[in-house]
Amino acid sequence: MPGKAQHFQGPQVSCCAKYLLFASNVLFWLLGAAFLAIGLWAWAEKGVLYNLSSITDLGGFDPVWLFLVVGVVMFVLGFAGCIGALRENTFLLKFFSVFLGLIFFLEVTAGVLAFIFKDWIKDQLNFFINNNVKAYRDDIDLQNLIDFAQEYWSCCGAHGPNDWNLNIYFNCADSNPSRERCGVPFSCCVKDPAEDVLNTQCGYDVRLKLVRVRSWSNRASFIPKDVLVSLRNGSRTISLWWPGPSSPSLCSRSLASAWHRI
Repeated sequence: MPGKAQHFQGPQVSCCAKYLLFASNVLFWLLGAAFLAIGLWAWAEKGVLYNLSSITDLGGFDPVWLFLVVGVVMFVLGFAGCIGALRENTFLLKFFSVFLGLIFFLEVTAGVLAFIFKDWIKDQLNFFINNNVKAYRDDIDLQNLIDFAQEYWSCCGAHGPNDWNLNIYFNCADSNPSRERCGVPFSCCVKDPAEDVLNTQCGYDVRLKLVRVRSWSNRASFIPKDVLVSLRNGSRTISLWWPGPSSPSLCSRSLASAWHRI
């Protein structure tokens, strides 16, 4: 009859496929709800939910958006797949299939466009990173994201430590009263394996105490033309990875497995 939802006939439905699809989408649905809850809770903690105009106040990228967007997509997909499988509703199942196909198509398209316009993408990514370097202290979530990225990829800024001159707290201007003046965040420092306690002040004043820049390009042909900036802080030595001009300009891990310490 018109107006009724379309259903599969009983003999056409595989119980195994039906409940497998249902169970997997219940998990997907719950994960989406969890991502949404985390995003909304983070915004509530920062007061964004009570003042929506503050969404545009942050100069850099708010990582909470990742949780919200991913949460919404997972929640909608999980709901359609879960209810569609349980109720054998062809409309919801078709929506689920088309949505998944659209996501796959967008991913492939994005990959192709990124390859074709890689120089433009690289410029935009550099701009994005530098813009977030400026806003490093504006949002604790953004700060944690940048610290994680620099530690994970063993890098410092988009091009090198001097990128942190863009941030008002790390700027080397004489008028800057910050204790972090001419420094870098602790996530730029190479950690000493012998230390159990994280030294969050290891980056203080290090850009004022440049000792030597040594190229690794002549040491081994497989190592990119990265240079290691070794900085001495009193009796301690702090090492930072700094990609050279012929290296990839983005924050990236060096192939070198060792570093030179002075």
